[in-house]
Amino acid sequence: MVVKMLESIANIKRQYIVDLAAEGKRADGRNFDQYRDIKIIPNYLLKAEGSAYVEIGDTKVIVGVKYDVGTPFPDIPNQGVMTTSAEFAPMASPDFEAGPPGEDAIELARVVDRGIRESNAIDTDKLCIIPGEKVMIVFVDIQILDQDGNLIDACGIAAITALLTAKMRVYDEEGNPTEEFVPLPVNKTPVPCTMAKIGNSIILDPQMDEEMVLDSRITVTTDEEGNVVAMQKGMAGSFKLEEIMEAVAISKREGQKNREKIQKAISESE
Repeated sequence: MVVKMLESIANIKRQYIVDLAAEGKRADGRNFDQYRDIKIIPNYLLKAEGSAYVEIGDTKVIVGVKYDVGTPFPDIPNQGVMTTSAEFAPMASPDFEAGPPGEDAIELARVVDRGIRESNAIDTDKLCIIPGEKVMIVFVDIQILDQDGNLIDACGIAAITALLTAKMRVYDEEGNPTEEFVPLPVNKTPVPCTMAKIGNSIILDPQMDEEMVLDSRITVTTDEEGNVVAMQKGMAGSFKLEEIMEAVAISKREGQKNREKIQKAISESE
């Protein structure tokens, strides 16, 4: 009885959101190409080499950057390494469970990682300490505090902000650590923009209720030069070519706005 009632309520809610989208409207009154309010706090964690706290609406995340010294991969002996992980804390959502990262956490980390990696945001050559022997390994750790939709964009913004604020230790020619620290060599600011397809409508920054009813999802990551550096489709639905081009145009425009917010937040924190 209770289960059937909950299913009925969920179906009514879904139909309400779908009908609104068909009318060109959203439940929270935003335009289809409009983000919720975004809050960015760089250097949020004192113990990390770099960090950022980000809110998009009621979605809240923290990203911390740490580094270690390790051995390079054989095929890139002169380059450091970046690795990204995500943790879905059970306190962030009733749908999150304790334990090893699930498929959603792995996908989230991969999408964020790909945007940074494919844009060559980090000059990994400068992470080399001794070629073939010793390099820096940069860890980007994502923590979800509250989930209300669009984790990808919140985590992508937090990750690149944390990297832009990160410091790394300088090593001498023998590979010994010195007392000097310099900024992590970050040359690009890739920013993801995620859109959901509901019926025939493409909406930016879906909140949780919209994510529950979407047919498909696409994330387009761009850099400051307007290049598309990564693209990821999620869910079972499909996009027409013109819908993909619309998503790219929105990402270029809104991604630049979010880059400006990142730079402003960093500048104000210094």
